[in-house]
Amino acid sequence: MRIPPRIATGIALAAALLVGGPVAAHAAPAPTLVPVTARSATASVAAVGDICHSALPPEAHDTLDLIDAGGPFPYPQDGTVFQNREGLLPPQDSGYYHEYTVETPGSDDRGARRIVTGEASEEDYYTADHYESFDLVDHGC
Repeated sequence: MRIPPRIATGIALAAALLVGGPVAAHAAPAPTLVPVTARSATASVAAVGDICHSALPPEAHDTLDLIDAGGPFPYPQDGTVFQNREGLLPPQDSGYYHEYTVETPGSDDRGARRIVTGEASEEDYYTADHYESFDLVDHGC
């Protein structure tokens, strides 16, 4: 578990006061933090943005409906384990994420669009650029 710098500094101060030891007059500079745009605790990686469910393309809605129904899926790769080799999604054990094709109109193949699901309820990520970036789907809007 990573403790944010301002909390770590407060913990160190509290520990020093409880033990009666000296407290440094200044703390080491905090590391530069990249803001996280995703609202979910599961999406703590800065590379993950968010997107409203209503803003997804219609084909992504079709894919989410198929996922909810348990298939059948149009491609044999659908439902396979997504390895997160790019490291953009929060780190999880192998088998946590699964990928599904989002049809791309006019494409001769599967195209670049995917839904990647996590094991948590409504933990769905959308990528329109073949895993270059991800948006956590906000099912509440």
